[in-house]
Amino acid sequence: MSELRNKIVCGDCIKVLRDEKPFADLIFADPPFNIGYKYDKYKDDVKATTYIDWSEKWMTACCGALKAHGSFYIAIGDTHAADIKKIADRLDLTMRNWLIWHYSFGQQMKNKFARSHTHIFYFVKDPKNFTFNDDAVRIISDRQKKYKDKRANPKGKMPDDVWNEYPRICGTFKERTNFPCQMPESLLARIIRVSSNESDWILDPFSGSGTTAIAAAKLKRKYTGIELSGKYANESRKRIERCKDLAIEGEQTRKWTNQMNQELKWLYHENKVPTEQLQEDPILLTLFTNKFNQRIGENQNLFRPNQITKHLIQMRKNAKLGPLRGHPISRKSKKFNSEKAL
Repeated sequence: MSELRNKIVCGDCIKVLRDEKPFADLIFADPPFNIGYKYDKYKDDVKATTYIDWSEKWMTACCGALKAHGSFYIAIGDTHAADIKKIADRLDLTMRNWLIWHYSFGQQMKNKFARSHTHIFYFVKDPKNFTFNDDAVRIISDRQKKYKDKRANPKGKMPDDVWNEYPRICGTFKERTNFPCQMPESLLARIIRVSSNESDWILDPFSGSGTTAIAAAKLKRKYTGIELSGKYANESRKRIERCKDLAIEGEQTRKWTNQMNQELKWLYHENKVPTEQLQEDPILLTLFTNKFNQRIGENQNLFRPNQITKHLIQMRKNAKLGPLRGHPISRKSKKFNSEKAL
C-alpha cells in the first residue's frame, strides 16, 4: 500500500488494485465513455456488453480499495450512465446525488443538439457513515446577495446538483495540457473538499493528466493515480512536480501565492457575485472574504476585505479573472472601479 502513496502508477487499475486492502477515503473516476475517443493505449469503441463487463470489473476493484466510510464519484457520458448506476446497485453502493456538470464550450454536432454536460454519480459505501464537509463548499445564497434576508444561513447555501460554474477545458485555455478529456481542477477541488479531510487519501483509477492528484496535493491530501498509458503517466508526473510548490502542507503565511489567486478565481465563479456588486456591498464582500479565508486555512492571519478587493482588481486588470457566466458586466461601469474599491 505504501508504494501507492503520492504516486502515479502506470498500469491497469483492475490489476493494480486487485490485492490491495482498503486505503482510499475518496475515489474519483473519469473512465473512457466508449464513444470512440482516441486514447494512447485504450480502444474506446467496443461492444456495449464488453464495456459493461469491464466497467463492473474496475468498479469492483475500486470498491475493494475504498474504506468503509469512503465516497466514490464517477463521471460518465449519456450512453452508459444507466449501466454504471445498475452496476453500483449490484455493488451495494448508495447514491447520494446524480450530479450534472453542465459546461460552456460544448461539443458541437452537425445533426443533433450540442453535447454540453457530463453525469457525475456520487456514491457512498455506508449511507450512515461518510465524510461530507458542507461548510467547505457552501456558496453565497440569493437571500444574501439579492434580498438581504436576515433569515438566510450566514454560511450560505449548498450548491445545486447542476454544476455550471466550470467550463470545459478547451485547447486555448491556459490550464489545458496535451492530454485528452482533461477535467477542470476547480471541479475536482469541490469534490475533494466536500468528501474528504486533510491528510485523507484520494484515488483516481484513470489518472490521465493527473488533475485529481494535483488538486489533492494542493488541498493537503495524499493521492494515488493509476494510468494505463506510460506516456500519460510520465507527463502527469512532470506536471505534478511543476505544481508541488503551489501548496506547502502546514505552511501558514501571509505571503500571497499563485494558489491563492487560483482559489480566489474559483470562489468568484462559484458564488457568481459580480465584482461591481462586491465593490458596492460591504456585507457581501465580508461574506466573500470569510469564505476565502476558510478555503485557504487562514484562521489567525486573516486577509481583510480590502486586500481581497485589491487582488480581484489586479486579476481583472491582468485578464486572469475571466467573465462571470450569467452576469454580464454592467453597461454603466464596464471596468472594476479600482479607486472606489480601494
